[in-house]
This record gives sequence, structure tokens and C-alpha cells, in this order.
Amino acid sequence: MGAQTANTPRHSLVLPYPISHRPPNFVAHPTLPLTTRPSHQQKIASHDREVSSPAPQPTTMSGSSDQEREHALDAYKSKLLESREWEAKLKALRLDIKGLQHDFDVSEDNIKALQSVGQIIGEVLKQLDEERFIVKASSGPRYVVGCRSKVDKAKLKQGTRVALDMTTLTIMRMLPREVDPLVYNMSLEDPGQVSFGGIGGLNEQIRELREVIELPLKNPELFLRVGIKPPKGVLLYGPPGTGKTLLARAVASSLETNFLKVVSSAIVDKYIGESARLIREMFGYAKEHEPCIIFMDEIDAIGGRRFSEGTSADREIQRTLMELLNQLDGFDYLGQTKIIMATNRPDTLDPALLRAGRLDRKLEIPLPNEVGRLEILKIHSASVVTDGEIDFESIVKMSDGMNGADLRNVVTEAGLFAIKDYRDSINQDDFNKAVRKMAESKKLEGKLDYQKL
Repeated sequence: MGAQTANTPRHSLVLPYPISHRPPNFVAHPTLPLTTRPSHQQKIASHDREVSSPAPQPTTMSGSSDQEREHALDAYKSKLLESREWEAKLKALRLDIKGLQHDFDVSEDNIKALQSVGQIIGEVLKQLDEERFIVKASSGPRYVVGCRSKVDKAKLKQGTRVALDMTTLTIMRMLPREVDPLVYNMSLEDPGQVSFGGIGGLNEQIRELREVIELPLKNPELFLRVGIKPPKGVLLYGPPGTGKTLLARAVASSLETNFLKVVSSAIVDKYIGESARLIREMFGYAKEHEPCIIFMDEIDAIGGRRFSEGTSADREIQRTLMELLNQLDGFDYLGQTKIIMATNRPDTLDPALLRAGRLDRKLEIPLPNEVGRLEILKIHSASVVTDGEIDFESIVKMSDGMNGADLRNVVTEAGLFAIKDYRDSINQDDFNKAVRKMAESKKLEGKLDYQKL
């Protein structure tokens, strides 16, 4: 094979002939590599390749990881915003579904009401046991009937109006109390936004009225603590135009209670018994809608003195008065129903109506004095446009004997005088002329004299 030279590397074998001219029976050693010496041209070409090839650039792993993290955060934020938007849309859709379901239920009930048969109106007379009741139908006959399971049987008391099934006469539902149209119209009377600050010259009367009406409704525990029964009603009497109706409206407006304004002359009916029935329904409606204030204006129309002689109309008025007395001091305690009556003829009222226990307090609403007239003038002139200072003291001295309605008319007449002169403000001369005009008009009115109660 030939000996190794000194420059030959270890484990390298130098062949005496080219590798392409190996003999056919040549076998290479399995562990020793076969190498040949590179030629000079090969060394130069290898060096040129090393010089011409660029050096590999180092990769920045930290920069690429930050970019990936920012990209992931942006994707998360966008998905989170998208999720919140879908949640809001889902909530809105659920609300829409709820509203549509309500509309569907209402429409379904209306369709059932149109398709269902009519029902009979009846009145409960007596409860036999837990399931059976004696009712009186509107046509007259009486029946022993059952009750629907959904109806509260504890509320089915004597006199309750109910609806009966056309076929089985089963009690299907409770009906509200039958209210006369006149009583219903009384309840629609709005007392308005009237405050006690808009009433002048009646400070003492306001205090006594609030003690009788407002205190038992707002603080009933005070009367229970002392052990007394609160007053039932109050009578306001005095000349016309002094503020009796205004006081009642102020009480109803400050308490925010139900308010029934009754004109006593409208109660009287030509048919026997109708006026008394209207009184019963009026008090029944008030007891069902407590707290309630009943204001009966011009009570002398039905509360006059009773006498033995008279026509049938006079006897009907007396029966109406007796029904009113029965409602005022009957066996049923009034509770939170308060009565305010007003009249300018207290001397004509029946003594039975004025006794204690029915009308516990009588308040005289007199003509205002100088201090009261000054307060009333300032209240009514607070919203008008004046030209300079107005001397109300001189106007008060010229308005002796005038009531609150007259003083309000003085301000109105002064405004009319200003309009006639094509002015937008009222001056002192307008007030003076208005007071003189009202004083001339007062001479035409008669003077009302009565004894103080």
C-alpha cells in the first residue's frame, strides 16, 4: 500500500494513484476517511468563496416577541369590545322580546274578551261555607253558587258586586263598587294648586281648620296616645267672598287627598229617595277612597230647619237631611273621611246638624280688617306690572267693608284702566279709580246680618 509520510495527517491514507483509478478489488477501511491533497487551484477557489460570501446576520429574538405580544393585545381588545357590543345588543333584544310578549298577552286577552260570552252581574248576600255563597242576580232571583279558585274569597263580603258565569253562575271575578255618575263627577273636581300662603287675613282660621282636618289625617297616633277621637267635620260660615271655598281647596291641595266637592242644591232630586241614595253613595265612595275630604258648599240648601208643614218637596229635603245626619253620626265610624261644610246663612241651619259630634268646630270667616286687606292686596298684585311704588295703605283705607273677592276685583279693574290708556303697567291713579268704582258697586249689595254661632 505504501508508507505514510511525515506531513500526512493522522488517520489519513495517501493513495499512490487517483481515486478514480482504484483497482477493482480495492476495499476502503470502514473507519479511516479517504482524503486527497487539494490542489493549489482548489485552495484559491475556496478562499475566494469565503471572501465573497457575506457574513450571517444575528437574529433579534426580543424584537419579534414584543411585536407578537402587542398584536395579541390588540386582538384581545378588539374581541372584548366586540363582545360588549354583542352583550348590549342581546340585552336590547331581550327587552324588545319582553315588550312584545306584553303586547301579545294584552292582544290575547282582548281577543278572548271579544270571543267570550257575557256574564251576569250579581251581589253577594251571604257566605255558606268556604266554597258556596248566596248571591242575588241583577234580574232578581237568588242562587247558591260556587266560586272560582283565583278569586280571593276573604274579600267576598256582603254587598260585594260580582260577575257570574252565564251557564254555571259561578263567581268569576269581583267588580268595583257601583258609583253614581254625579258622585263620580264630584271626584273629578280638582282643588288646584292652592296654598295657605295665598290666603290673606285668615291666619287664626287656617290654624284651627288644620287642627281639625289636617292633624288627624297626618298624625292619627297623637289622638290615640291621648285617648280621644278626632273631630269629624267643621262648618265655615261668613259673608260671601271671604274665602270659605278657598280654605277648603287649600286644605285638599296641601294634603294631596281625594277631594269631593258637592254642591248641595245638586243633590236634591224630584224622585223620592234619590237624594238620600246619593248621600249614601257619596259617603260610601269616600270611605273606599280614604283619606278623603268631602266639601259641601251651600249646605243651607239641604240643612235648613225642619218643620211640620210643607210640600212634598220640603219633606224630600228633610229626608235628605236625616240621611246626612245618619251618615255623620251613624254606627260606622268615619275614619279618615273628613267633612267641611260652608254657608253664608248659619242662622237657617237645623240645630241637629250643628251639635257636637257632627260638626265639632264652627269657624267664622269674617270680613278682613285693615291688616287682612293689606295682605290680600299684596297677594293679588304680586304678579301685576306696576309703574313705580304703589301706596297700598291709602287703598286699604278707601276699601273699608270689602271682602277678598272685592279686593281681587280692584286689582283687575286697575289693570283694565291701564289697558284703556294703552299702557303696559298699573300706576297709583289706576288703583284709586278702581277702588272708587268698587265702592259704588258695593252700595248695590245688601248687608247680611246673622248671629255668631
